[in-house]
Amino acid sequence: MVEPGERVGADVLTDRLGYLLKHVQARLAEESARALEPFGVSGRELAVLAVLGESRPISQLEGAGRLGVDRTTMVGLVDRLERRGLVERRRSEQDRRKNVVALTPDGEDLLRRAEEARRRMERAFLEPLGDAEAERFVRLLRLLLNDGGSR
Repeated sequence: MVEPGERVGADVLTDRLGYLLKHVQARLAEESARALEPFGVSGRELAVLAVLGESRPISQLEGAGRLGVDRTTMVGLVDRLERRGLVERRRSEQDRRKNVVALTPDGEDLLRRAEEARRRMERAFLEPLGDAEAERFVRLLRLLLNDGGSR
């Protein structure tokens, strides 16, 4: 029997940070998948394209480190993107012993279009917060992410 003033069900759970983060992230993942569906890439694959597209060609191992994934996962992601003609593996010009991965022109084009769709989706997702609160929310998440590594 529930005592007067006692909260039950979702009310109890929505006081828990883990519950909130998990369910908000799940909603964001669903929205992201919907936004990226026309481009035929997942959020993880788009993250690979973004990392590879931001600077000089890098090795798969460097990319895995930047993304926080293991080598095997990175190989699978790059394999899928390479089969689609979005990335290419080649010898490093600086170190002929090392292979690097770079975007192809098709990969650059898809990255540009899919990133715009991702940004639109994220703005719409955060719209209930308003612009100032959405910026603050993202800033606070970055703070928690960066500070979490120091413990």
